[in-house]
Amino acid sequence: MTDGPKVLLVEDDASLAAMLEELLRGEGYTVVMAHDGQRALHEGLSQPFDVLLMDRGLPGMEGLDVLARLRSRGVATPALILSALSNPADRVEGLDRGAEDYLGKPFDVDELLARLRSLLRRHTASSDAVPVPGGMLDVSGRTVTLGSGAVIVLSERESELLALLARRPQQIFTREGLMDAVFPEADDDGVVDTYVHYLRKKLAKSAVLTVRGVGYRLGALL
Repeated sequence: MTDGPKVLLVEDDASLAAMLEELLRGEGYTVVMAHDGQRALHEGLSQPFDVLLMDRGLPGMEGLDVLARLRSRGVATPALILSALSNPADRVEGLDRGAEDYLGKPFDVDELLARLRSLLRRHTASSDAVPVPGGMLDVSGRTVTLGSGAVIVLSERESELLALLARRPQQIFTREGLMDAVFPEADDDGVVDTYVHYLRKKLAKSAVLTVRGVGYRLGALL
């Protein structure tokens, strides 16, 4: 498994999906596959990605409907639509419904890779500053600046955990999902509870909410 950017690849054509998966893995991406709309929605809501690469004509649910549902749940991961529906009206519809880019089929491989790199650069440039209730998180600087002007210093893992919750404020994360995303080397999900305790102690008891029987979600800092 690579440590490169993580892409959710949504494509129902088996041969094209296999080609794209091989291509992306060869470029250093970590690839998670989904062959239908329901699976794509499940994957998009259950784990974090750096970029989404999605077809439109999917079994079960149209690709733009999947994207709209992800956006309604607070998933802001940049998305590139790759579709045979590629006339100007189709592209406008895709962009209006939440995609950052749109590429028609058939496509040039080098152009596809360049567009993905561009999306990742823009996402990385804008992802360090993440709004949280009552303030702003500087992910790389590992600080939360409150509306009062107070600055709270976090550890690297505290910052990563808070950033994951804050980027998807409507999503409930399981302990297993948080472990995979923030503590991949840990073998005990108690580490998640420990860092939730640290965040609550530094920020507020309400900063991270417990959803009984499921996991955690973002709360309020004030």
